[in-house]
Amino acid sequence: MESHLGAGIAMAEALQNQLPWLENVWLWVTFLGDPKSLFLFYFPAAYYTSRRVGIAVLWISLITEWLNLVFKWFLFGDRPYWWVHESGYYSHAPAQVHQFPSSCETGPGGKPQTSLSPCGWGLLLDSPAGSPSGHCMITGAALWPIMTAISSQVASRAHSRWVRVIPSLAYCTFLLAVGLSRIFLLAHFPHQVLAGLITGAVLGWLMAPRVPMERELSFYGLTSLALLLGASLIYWILVTLGLDLSWSIRLASKWCERPEWVHVDSRPFASLSRDSGAALGLGIALHSPCYTQVRRAQLGHGQKIACLVLAMGLLGPLDWLGHPPQISLFYIFNFLKFTLWPCLVLALVPWVVHMFSAQETPPIRSS
Repeated sequence: MESHLGAGIAMAEALQNQLPWLENVWLWVTFLGDPKSLFLFYFPAAYYTSRRVGIAVLWISLITEWLNLVFKWFLFGDRPYWWVHESGYYSHAPAQVHQFPSSCETGPGGKPQTSLSPCGWGLLLDSPAGSPSGHCMITGAALWPIMTAISSQVASRAHSRWVRVIPSLAYCTFLLAVGLSRIFLLAHFPHQVLAGLITGAVLGWLMAPRVPMERELSFYGLTSLALLLGASLIYWILVTLGLDLSWSIRLASKWCERPEWVHVDSRPFASLSRDSGAALGLGIALHSPCYTQVRRAQLGHGQKIACLVLAMGLLGPLDWLGHPPQISLFYIFNFLKFTLWPCLVLALVPWVVHMFSAQETPPIRSS
């Protein structure tokens, strides 16, 4: 197994040292492939293009990110940037690799204690496959409805077979680039990237046709509560059974070159607060008076572009707000922030744009 992981380090070493001029490219690609970018960029852009596709992107993002969190509690997976030090594999000839600010994710996972190994936990958790790359899995699943929507549009207008496959090729190329950027940053091993790519495509294919569009508010509230309580229950059950779920945070703090690179938003419950907040915010947005008014009035192309520009101008500063120093307050702040997120994109921003441009919009005739 060490030789297998060593091959992954050798690949990262080649990417860092053989093509140093691509460093900024890999950093940008991993940023664009970050699950948070789904909320910040892809969800608003998709929603103002197609209401159904936008909601699908948000829904799949929050469900697959929750699954990624739980997967990492059950599937043991080292990260390259600490494995090169912990394993002792490079004690005689150190690997010529270095870290970046994006490398030091804490990577929540589960590491069984020896006393649980006879019960089978060791076989379950210390899986050779490790945990799939969250970047590849979550982004791959959430971008699936965008890719299929574009493919459908291209197929209806293009007669060339090669033109029709361009959306699928672009989807695969981008995700492959995301995977390579994760290897370059020492954030994942190649087998974790491959597992994430396959899992993400499968989840996107399975979930896209089953996205709930406009259900009762109680449905979204219960979904938010189920995500929050479900993950918390699994967490405390595993802790009660004796599993140390904070082992990866200690390794990240130990081997990260700079303490400020250990991101608080990669701690176990940061993504959970984001996903449960987004689920609740989706329900509130879909049942708000602002959304009701905008839904009845079809926005023009210029209005949709104005919505996207305004949403980006609001979501960017909201995302860059400082984090409270206490971790519990950070989780609460994160939950409230991402509850507001869908409300801004689905309801408030389109309502403001519609109200200010109402005089330019022809009245809707009743049928």
